[in-house]
Amino acid sequence: MYMAVPISKFRREIFSLTEAALQGNVVEFVHKGVKFRVTPERINDKLSKLTALEVINPEYDLNSAMGTLRQEMQDAWEHDWREI
Repeated sequence: MYMAVPISKFRREIFSLTEAALQGNVVEFVHKGVKFRVTPERINDKLSKLTALEVINPEYDLNSAMGTLRQEMQDAWEHDWREI
């Protein structure tokens, strides 16, 4: 979305226009015939606000699950190789 506003409107709505720029909209205002563009130093997206959840299940051991998966894959390979 593109927003070009006069300086008077920019002064009145500076916070909402800044928020619009944070959301990725192009915000420009004109002062004495010069166009200014408001852009954030970095854009905040929804994914950057996510925090990882630590999943803890005392009954589940990743190391033993990895060993089980490795054994299942090896059994499947050996079965396939026997047919060759």
